[in-house]
Amino acid sequence: MAGSTLHEGLAPLNVASEQKSDDAHGYYVLGDKLVDAKAPTGPIKDRWTTRKFENRLVNPANRRKLDIIMVGTGLAGGAAAATLGEAGYNVKSFCYQDSPRRAHSIAAQGGINAAKNYKEDGDSTFRLFYDTVKGGDYRSRESNVYRLAEVSANIIDQCVAQGVPFAREYGGLLDNRSFGGVQVSRTFYARGQTGQQLLIGAYQAMERQVAAGTVKQYTRHEMLELIVVDGRARGIIARDMVTGEIETHLADVVVLATGGYGNVFYLSTNAMGSNVTATWRAHRKGAYMANPCYTQIHPTCIPVSGDFQSKLTLMSESLRNDGRIWVPKNREDCDKDPRDIPEEDRDYYLERIYPSFGNLVPRDIASRQAKNVCDEGRGVGPVVGDFRRGVYLDFADAIARMGRQAVETKYGNLFDMYARITGEDPYEVPMRIYPAVHYVMGGLWVDYDLQSNITGLYVTGEANFSDHGANRLGASALMQGLADGYFVLPNTIRDYLADGPFPKVAEDHPEVVAARESVEARINTFMSMNGTRSADSYHKELGNIMWEYCGMERTEEGLRKAIDMIRELKADFWSNLRVLGTADGINQSLEKAGRVADFIELGELMCVDALNRRESCGGHFRGESQTEDGEALRHDDEFAYVAAWEWGGEDGQPVLHKEDLIYTAIEMKQRSYK
Repeated sequence: MAGSTLHEGLAPLNVASEQKSDDAHGYYVLGDKLVDAKAPTGPIKDRWTTRKFENRLVNPANRRKLDIIMVGTGLAGGAAAATLGEAGYNVKSFCYQDSPRRAHSIAAQGGINAAKNYKEDGDSTFRLFYDTVKGGDYRSRESNVYRLAEVSANIIDQCVAQGVPFAREYGGLLDNRSFGGVQVSRTFYARGQTGQQLLIGAYQAMERQVAAGTVKQYTRHEMLELIVVDGRARGIIARDMVTGEIETHLADVVVLATGGYGNVFYLSTNAMGSNVTATWRAHRKGAYMANPCYTQIHPTCIPVSGDFQSKLTLMSESLRNDGRIWVPKNREDCDKDPRDIPEEDRDYYLERIYPSFGNLVPRDIASRQAKNVCDEGRGVGPVVGDFRRGVYLDFADAIARMGRQAVETKYGNLFDMYARITGEDPYEVPMRIYPAVHYVMGGLWVDYDLQSNITGLYVTGEANFSDHGANRLGASALMQGLADGYFVLPNTIRDYLADGPFPKVAEDHPEVVAARESVEARINTFMSMNGTRSADSYHKELGNIMWEYCGMERTEEGLRKAIDMIRELKADFWSNLRVLGTADGINQSLEKAGRVADFIELGELMCVDALNRRESCGGHFRGESQTEDGEALRHDDEFAYVAAWEWGGEDGQPVLHKEDLIYTAIEMKQRSYK
């Protein structure tokens, strides 16, 4: 907390009503300003080219002497491991799944963006850049976003060369479709299995390097601690999830590609194993967590059907290309068969409110409007809790226009998945959808080179915060993951590795021993607790708090309540948790305990971040900050910054470091999709 000062005007909790409303009321301290020293200047179209040239090189002989730890094997981690291995570095690749092919990137459905302008509809690198910055509600770094748009075209060429079976038009050319927040068709896809096909491509490239001996693979291993020696990331402590053995792994540099933390909400579209532990352990070692409150709520998910559920299922946003979203105009029609509701009694509310974009408005807007009509009592489907949580996604017009066979060709596997889960035939009856937690735009803070504020710790893909601002456009997650893995990280990490070979660190170094002992002590604590509640029960309670008070709409009163509730939950967790089994061998109860402990701490920081940001922007919607017609209202004079949070210690307060967002190539203005 060096360089930190108490935020002016802060007061203890439960302050008097005359306390200034523009502070966080004792929840944090204000630290020094944060500046990205690696951020390039000059014309935006030249910045990435300039930076690549300025980054130093590592000769092939020295690469063989350098060790890289890669945590995560999704698109970002798999692509980076393959690329760095092929370059000649020694790579250790870790994942908690039984195969890299089970990384959560496999679940992405709809597509991957690239500015190739195959449709000749006005697309360009600059337009992809503009759409991304605007879609993120002007809360992303323009240099990072332009680089992402610039390398996007290379990704498609790379994947086609690997054999990824993108959809093609009748003449054999790669096909494109539209996604939310844009008016051009730039999304490449493989039916509804794009993530799976792209992951197989990255996986095959990585396995080639495994066979070549440059990549060593550690499956069923979970990172539980970051090793920092003399201020530099030098390794990780991992648990073998099969044997229970605690292992020390050392290297010259560590890369985290561990995905997002949407499962803090318990119910989300993430795989049930997705967690925040790797990045949160790094945060506790000093890495800044940036914009943690920026959570994406995806508008097209299969609605919650009851209290028994442990996860939600995403339906690809690509369905919004041809499906029309509506609810009944009249509440009394909500329990009718939708086919019996005449056209004049249907409210195609997105087409009505946003005539320019219609059903293709960005995800945050589509999600909030779905919530609004359901809150009005016009939701459809079964009553869950106190109201109906669902709107219709109707393909009747598309089937009449294109024919059923054409719809099956584009969306068949998605329709089949919906039918298997719901027991309803979407070709005959409209799908029912409702918003759900999906992606997170927040993550560990990184500079332009993707290096965190801990020297030697790099963070890629969804695990970092850098490219999407306050809302991610559809089909941009796969784009960022592969951009970071194939093209960005390999060109930036070499500048750091050029100082190598580095002195080796021994396993008996005091800081290495301390890291290992901290992991062992934490596990012993879990195993020695003899309470009455499971980790799952705490996770579900945390998720309810987060969804209710830090979900689609946040208010000052609700966020303060949530922070108090999370603190009470944390105290109970550490006094009343019960972990079954033993520390040796497979123990999913133990694994869950560690993940939930980290989720609880993250949840509190998310609420503090949301409380501090007294504006609405993208997926962060503060009820006190909206326009007359209910749209998000930003306050650029106060909040045009990245909120980078420093760990304040077990009993301390988080430290807020602000990195100003400066736009030179684009004008900041209120978004409009009308």
